[in-house]
Amino acid sequence: MTLDLTLPAAAIFDMDGVLIDSNPFHLRKWVALLKEHRIPFDQEELPKVILGHRNDSAFRHYFGEQLTREQMHELSEELEAKFRQAFAPHARPLPGLPRLMEECHASGIAMAVASSAMAKNVEFIVEALKLRPYLRVILTGDEVSHPKPDPEIYLKTATKLGVQPGACVAFEDSFVGVEAAKRAGMKCLGIASTFPAEDLRRETHADLVVPSFEAVSLQTLRQLFHGTTPGNRH
Repeated sequence: MTLDLTLPAAAIFDMDGVLIDSNPFHLRKWVALLKEHRIPFDQEELPKVILGHRNDSAFRHYFGEQLTREQMHELSEELEAKFRQAFAPHARPLPGLPRLMEECHASGIAMAVASSAMAKNVEFIVEALKLRPYLRVILTGDEVSHPKPDPEIYLKTATKLGVQPGACVAFEDSFVGVEAAKRAGMKCLGIASTFPAEDLRRETHADLVVPSFEAVSLQTLRQLFHGTTPGNRH
């Protein structure tokens, strides 16, 4: 079978848990914040509440609706400044990612980042990893009204790229992220960097779940659009 070399037309990457292994740092910052405010939380539930979500949804979950938008903004700024300081010495791409981005770049595939994180965090990581030359579009949680799992961020990214959503492949590590990409009509490849591969396969509609980018090539992405990738749900 001959693969369509025009697909994917675009590759869209989430950031935390996809470009970088930052989620352990995010968990630690939230544990410290909740303990500081003496807010009870379930250690096992915490990752599903915060990872892949915007801070405002996590604030509402743990602090209730009494926080004003200004208070949430101040808390978020403080929280993320601590994250950037703690993570800076550890900022490096996930294994296999640079090779895949080089493959996509050489083949003329447009690339973008669509992350629920605040713009300051995304800009910090893009600069630290020197990804700017590869990215045509960067969209952050500050630029959407509805956070993942709503598909807004992916639909807006496709529009900015000038590509139909159905011609895009998204890379996600969280349940809400996969749902957002699939609701946008995109192919979605789940990276098992944050949650176990079996959980992503069972609880999401990812087209393919892999342990890392080291198991992904441009041919893998093209096969997604033909339903021939090993482990493909369809």
